[in-house]
Formats: sequence, structure tokens, C-alpha cells
Amino acid sequence: MLESLGSLTGSPWIYVMVALSVLLDVFLPVLPSGVLVITAATAAAAGSATGTVPHRVPDIIALTVCAACASVLGDLVAYRLAWRGGERLDRAIARSRRLSGAQERLGAALARGGGALVILARFAPAGRSVVSLGAGAAHRRARDFLPWSALAGLAWAVYSVALGYYGGQWLGTTWLATGVSVLALFGAGAGAAYLVRRPAKAS
Repeated sequence: MLESLGSLTGSPWIYVMVALSVLLDVFLPVLPSGVLVITAATAAAAGSATGTVPHRVPDIIALTVCAACASVLGDLVAYRLAWRGGERLDRAIARSRRLSGAQERLGAALARGGGALVILARFAPAGRSVVSLGAGAAHRRARDFLPWSALAGLAWAVYSVALGYYGGQWLGTTWLATGVSVLALFGAGAGAAYLVRRPAKAS
């Protein structure tokens, strides 16, 4: 399995796999999109050490753009589906304390002209799904939501690629470096989840 993943990171298909994984994890948060991005970036670090980046391993700029664009596209699809979801989706959100609470906080944040919640939620486990679906179900204006979604996707992509690339540079291009980088990504997610939930506890 590890050999297959290693050969994939040396193929142009890695960009397709990253795009599909990031696009779909708004609906299936269990998909390891962050792990895949970090693994590809670690491979890029290996290529930079041997001078083979342009041909045999992912380019970090292309990888970042690919992950960021797929993130925004996935948010947009979820947003539009929730917008058209009708009464059935509204009832489902009303039954979920997590979804309804996130919808209220998102509405308040966007009304104030701030989208820090959208950015934080991109790092939190399943937070991207909750925010994108909540924004669509609440019929928030696209111009209020999508710019923050784009910024969140770019921030997440830059952070994930940087973890893999610099982890590979500092610790060597081994599975240990990938593991440490993944732990750092999960740590950021845990911190973001705490910050996202904290206003609800205070109220």
C-alpha cells in the first residue's frame, strides 16, 4: 500500500486524486484529503533535494492551487445544494443542535462582515460541511460567504502543503515526517474546533 501511494505521488494523477478528495470531503468528512495533500507535499520536498521536482514529483504551487480550488468548489456545491434543499433540509438542521448552532453563529459573523468562523471551520473536523450547508440552508448571500470560503480554502491548502513540504525538508522525506505533519494538521483542527464551539458554550 505504501509503495502504491509513493508511486502515485510521482504521477500527474496525484493532482486528480487531491482534487477529488478535497472536493468530496465536504460531503464525506472521513476522506483523508489532508493526509493526501501532506504526503504529496512531502514527495515534493524529496524532489527538491534531488532536483527532480518539475518532472517526477508534485509541484508545490500547483498542489496548493489544486487543493484550494477544489476546496472552494466543494463548498460552493454544498452551499447550492443546501440552498435548494427546501423544508426537508430545514427540518434536518433544526433537529441538529450542532447544525442549528453553527448556522446561527455563521449568520451573526457574516452580518458583522466577519468570516473568521468560516476560516476556522475549514480546519475543524467536519466544520467545513457544517458551515457550507448552514450558509446555504440559511440562504446567506453568496457574496457574503464565498469570499471567506475562498480565503479559508487557500489558508488550509497553504498550511497543509507547508506542513508536508517543510516537514520533509527538516525531518527527511520519510513516513515519520509525514506522520508528524499529519499530527500537526490534526492539532490545528482540534484547536479550531475548540474555538468554533467556544461562543456557543459562553452563551
